[in-house]
Amino acid sequence: MLSACLTIFFIFLLINYLYFLSRIFRGLSLLGYSKPRRLPEELVSIIIPFRNESENILNSLDSIENQDYPKNKFEVVYVNDSSSDDSLEKLSYAKKSGNIRILSVPKSYSINAHKKRAIRFAIEHSSGGIIVATDADCIHSENWLSSLLEMFDKSTGFVSGPVEFIANNTLFSKLQKLEFAGLVFSGAGLIGIDKPTICNAANIAYRKSVYKMVNGFNDNLNLSSGDDELLMQKIRKVTDYKIKFCVDKDSIVKTQANETLGKFYHQRKRWASKGLFYADKLLVVKLILIFLFYLSLFLMPLAAIFLSINFIVLLASGFILKMLFEYLILKRGARLFYGMDLLKYIFVAELLHVPYIIIAGFVGAFGNFKWKDREVKR
Repeated sequence: MLSACLTIFFIFLLINYLYFLSRIFRGLSLLGYSKPRRLPEELVSIIIPFRNESENILNSLDSIENQDYPKNKFEVVYVNDSSSDDSLEKLSYAKKSGNIRILSVPKSYSINAHKKRAIRFAIEHSSGGIIVATDADCIHSENWLSSLLEMFDKSTGFVSGPVEFIANNTLFSKLQKLEFAGLVFSGAGLIGIDKPTICNAANIAYRKSVYKMVNGFNDNLNLSSGDDELLMQKIRKVTDYKIKFCVDKDSIVKTQANETLGKFYHQRKRWASKGLFYADKLLVVKLILIFLFYLSLFLMPLAAIFLSINFIVLLASGFILKMLFEYLILKRGARLFYGMDLLKYIFVAELLHVPYIIIAGFVGAFGNFKWKDREVKR
């Protein structure tokens, strides 16, 4: 009886996950490449928060100053979030363009909001009608800004763009690049079917009026993360504005993969920490069911030992179907953005994916984490 119930439950979890993946696959095919091909009339404010980015800040500045976009049509607001290194001094000394400003967040301003407090402070002191947010550890092509902004028309409220990890010769960095690409493709596919769920704060743009319309980050300032997807989800729920994903390769923002396992752990822990706080509780339930599918794959060998050897067949079938569907998504996404070399390490990544999702989901829901030399408490 117990074996039958567990079998039925596993099949339900498997079908639910494969259906979710099939929706992402379909969404990627619906994205297309149809832009208005007209830049917005509004002034644009690029907001770049930074904290202890001494190694990256000048590379960021170079790529921003080299944007192929009319200088009188955009401003850049670098906002210092209590850096304890020399990144502020480096930036102040090196900046050349007159449309670049540097702000520092007062220590008493929204103390517990962390990165969101820096973005919020910069928005309050920005002049643009469209906000473009990115990170100080990112590199942008010279056409990045124009390619992202060409997605805007009068009905567009939020645009998400692709982000790519730069991999070195280590297997660790290449696996990170593949795993992160999967997240990007998932976010793009879900936007393609008008179910915007995830995006990355390193490459997003939104109307300031829409940001104000939904009260910005006011309802989640207690969370250290969520300046990207929580805002996107709220815009989709509260307004009639469209959410779009930019498929132009010029819009890709690049950033280095994590150098150490510890940094990777804390990054994924931080990203996973906001899932339970999504306003759409049905979405939270869906995410929990996906987590339970991964957990069931991990526990299936125990069921085979103590209940029935047939669970090995279920495990093999579930894993093969999971890998096939995920491969199809990665293949379609790789063709759109990063190239087919991305898929070289997919089998190794699949073997590590199950324990990784279980650990990330668990510690993200219950644990504290470190971000930019800060101990962040849940």
